Amino acid sequence: MRVIIEPDYETLSKWAACYIAAKISKSNPTAERPFVLGLPTGSSPLGTYGELVRLHRGGAVSFKNVITFNMDEYAGIPREHPESYHSFMWNNFFSHIDIQEKNVNILNGNAVDLEAECAGYEERIKGAGGIDLFLGGIGPDGHVAFNEPGSSLSSRTRVKSLTADTIIANSRFFGGDVSRVPGTALTVGVGTVMDAKEVLIIANGHGKARALQQAIEGGISQMWTITALQMHPKGIIVCDEAACAEIKVGTYNYFKDIEKNSLNPENLL
Repeated sequence: MRVIIEPDYETLSKWAACYIAAKISKSNPTAERPFVLGLPTGSSPLGTYGELVRLHRGGAVSFKNVITFNMDEYAGIPREHPESYHSFMWNNFFSHIDIQEKNVNILNGNAVDLEAECAGYEERIKGAGGIDLFLGGIGPDGHVAFNEPGSSLSSRTRVKSLTADTIIANSRFFGGDVSRVPGTALTVGVGTVMDAKEVLIIANGHGKARALQQAIEGGISQMWTITALQMHPKGIIVCDEAACAEIKVGTYNYFKDIEKNSLNPENLL
């Protein structure tokens, strides 16, 4: 696992965006051979999305032949709801790039048969050839997507009840009212994410410090689903200094040392 430590959220976001853009450009995707990108929602990727929009507008990357699969969606709220993940993605990212709407895949939280929707999502990922790069964030309790503590590390896309901690954390998007936060969501599984050829996780802020410590130094456990990344052949965590508050000094110095001569992905664009 690579751990990239950046000074702050702004530089973290720029590193992640440049890495993604470089991967897309290097693959030279076509309609017949697209690049398949997994994407998250939440506050963590907003800076990365903003940087990707900037790179696109500057001509550094095109999303015309990119297929996307989002990690999750709330169950039971309209896709037009301002806090649906469909709205989030179009408002913050898709509307600002040249992606084709037919290439955007987001779970339908209002499907008549939610289990069938989840099974079909897995088939769509397979039909696209699998995910080349999955971008993700982590929750304070170490969850990836809506794979809460206790989720199987081999789990697939499914319907999931949300924990009280997640509902409270997400209430900030619903005016601070926990009663307005859906208690159920559709989510890709840990196994779905780990099937991607590469996984890039963003961890920023002191609130993610304990989760980052578990991800890097902890044992592999379903109680911290982010720890599954330790088993991935091409797993990357890009974090800021604030998120490193709980890791050992030796661990911090080790990753800073081995990455000091690494090529900045910005130089690949």
